[in-house]
Amino acid sequence: MKLQQLRYLCEVADQGLNLSVAAQKLHTSQPGISKQIRMLEDELGVEIFIRNGKRVTKITPPGKEIIAIAHRILKETDNLKQAAQDYSNRDRGGLTIATTHTQARYALPTVIHRFTTRYPNVKLSLIQGSPVQICQFVLSGQADICIATEAIATFEELVMLPCYTWNRCVIAPPNHPILRQQSLTLEEISKYPIITYDFAFAGRSQINQAFAKRNLTPNVVLTAIDSDVIKTYVALGLGIGILANMAFDAARDTDLRAIDASHLFESSTTRIGIPRNAFLRAYVYDFIEMFAPQLGREVVEATVLGKTPVSYEL
Repeated sequence: MKLQQLRYLCEVADQGLNLSVAAQKLHTSQPGISKQIRMLEDELGVEIFIRNGKRVTKITPPGKEIIAIAHRILKETDNLKQAAQDYSNRDRGGLTIATTHTQARYALPTVIHRFTTRYPNVKLSLIQGSPVQICQFVLSGQADICIATEAIATFEELVMLPCYTWNRCVIAPPNHPILRQQSLTLEEISKYPIITYDFAFAGRSQINQAFAKRNLTPNVVLTAIDSDVIKTYVALGLGIGILANMAFDAARDTDLRAIDASHLFESSTTRIGIPRNAFLRAYVYDFIEMFAPQLGREVVEATVLGKTPVSYEL
């Protein structure tokens, strides 16, 4: 049994049993993959795949178990490499963070500045996407950790560590009548065209739920994945905006005004997602603690490795 055979096996499964795509991903030939998987089946004495001619059509019941074990073996192989690097090059390496625009633009800059100052020889990369996309980036190995709010809690393969809670504000041009409201209500907000986040982003479900509970239908005329885009179109007069509080800066956003709306919507929680049983370099633990001081190494390690949870408060 060879690690290469396990990689071929997992890649075929990950690519929906498409041998051609798997071969492209692995930079090898389709016949070569087929031959190695056949050899593995012969060695194990069971069929992993059901075939129709040269096509793989289905995974057998024992094949599902074998593929799951193969994934774990390959993950532990990566952990071995990470452990060796951590002891031989403690302050060198790479860290790829998958996150949303709002986190990258407003929550992470100060942390990234601190991190790069402390670890100048660590190559730091940011990948942006929707919450679902960034979780997939981590599971596929394209990123080490992910940071987001919505959807991230639905991926069982990832450990989710709460970092902080946040809420929303309503933004409008300086002379907009909604700014004269002494007590902002959902009924008042629903009178105007609304510009806010796309359905997959930044607590949109809390916004929808709040209106639904009051039997109101908000007039959402434009959605975006980018807080700065929302602010741009609100400033143009297309509507009022519902925005993450962290994305509004009175000193910078001089063409807009904001009203706190935290009393109207449930708070959202931003989390860090980490693969279960992953080996993390020492500087990754440091980055996480810089971002969320309550998440020290003891807390993160215990959670990722499935040990007795260590309690902490947001």
